[in-house]
Amino acid sequence: METLKVTILYDLWEDALPEPEPEPELAKPSRGKKIKPVRKKKDPLHEREEIFNALTKLGYEPAYHVLDGRNQTLLSLAKCSADLIFNLTESYAGDDTMDKNIAAFLEMLHLPYTGGGPQALYLAQDKAIAKKIFDFHKIKTPDFAVSYKGRTDHSHDIKFPLIIKPVSEDGSIGIDSGSVVESVKDLMERIHYIHEEFDSPALIEEYIEGREIYAAILGNESPEVLPLIELDLSKLPKGTPRIAGQDVKFFRETEAYKMTKSAPVEDLDEETTQRLQDIALAAYRALKLRDYGRIDMRLNDKGEVYVIEANPNPWLASTAEFAMAAKKAGYTYAEAIDKIVKLAYSRPA
Repeated sequence: METLKVTILYDLWEDALPEPEPEPELAKPSRGKKIKPVRKKKDPLHEREEIFNALTKLGYEPAYHVLDGRNQTLLSLAKCSADLIFNLTESYAGDDTMDKNIAAFLEMLHLPYTGGGPQALYLAQDKAIAKKIFDFHKIKTPDFAVSYKGRTDHSHDIKFPLIIKPVSEDGSIGIDSGSVVESVKDLMERIHYIHEEFDSPALIEEYIEGREIYAAILGNESPEVLPLIELDLSKLPKGTPRIAGQDVKFFRETEAYKMTKSAPVEDLDEETTQRLQDIALAAYRALKLRDYGRIDMRLNDKGEVYVIEANPNPWLASTAEFAMAAKKAGYTYAEAIDKIVKLAYSRPA
């Protein structure tokens, strides 16, 4: 059998892009949407190097391919000789709503690739649509409203405290200590901030006080829910909302980052653990996630489970929650990467 050629596909953040060539048709985002400045969410270099090393160790033939927002990189992707694309892209030309378009482009090329398809990437990114789907499937999620510049297109009868965030961002972009509000004045100010800073509808969601639980899932036909991981927010400074904002997740120099750690959950009873895993699996299937994913949940002091969001193609660095869960399940890092490759490659075209 020939060695499988696996190309690791990644994008450059806008602040790392080279000077663009004059291509006005690519510089204009679709439907008049302005390109937002991309907020760095993680260390993509570290992640892709670890995956490259794992693929080499497994006997595959890995290579890199970068999408930098120019025609040439798309054209060369169409001509690449890869047997499989390991898709790590999260944006295109500085627009992080375009990840679904990259997946669609790979499908048009009939190039097998890892992770979520265009449907999953779209459904999971638009948090309001995802929550409506959760409601349909009787998956508990916080009540919410969506507001954009004076227009409300969906609203439950919600009550304070509320958490306000962009409707279509990931990586905790737009979430900080000011996101949780308890008055109409603060609510209106935060909505205005989301509109102005992100040119995005604001998701107004009931704030659920409770434990932050992550369920990593691996598989397609018979997905495996890996051991649960908790992001312990209990040591955040007094008066700080217990939320996983960007400072908690990515800004290593902050007190919030230093005081919060993720670790396997060890103190939940079997019934609660099973309920969390069942709900996570239902959410994974409802949004058509595939190969691997992560479902973020809140467990309150009454034992109620709320799905906050679903993450197709979550971060795969060895220090991230997905790899942490895989390790707890008995997978080495290389074995987890190998499982993802085989799931994607064996999927019918």
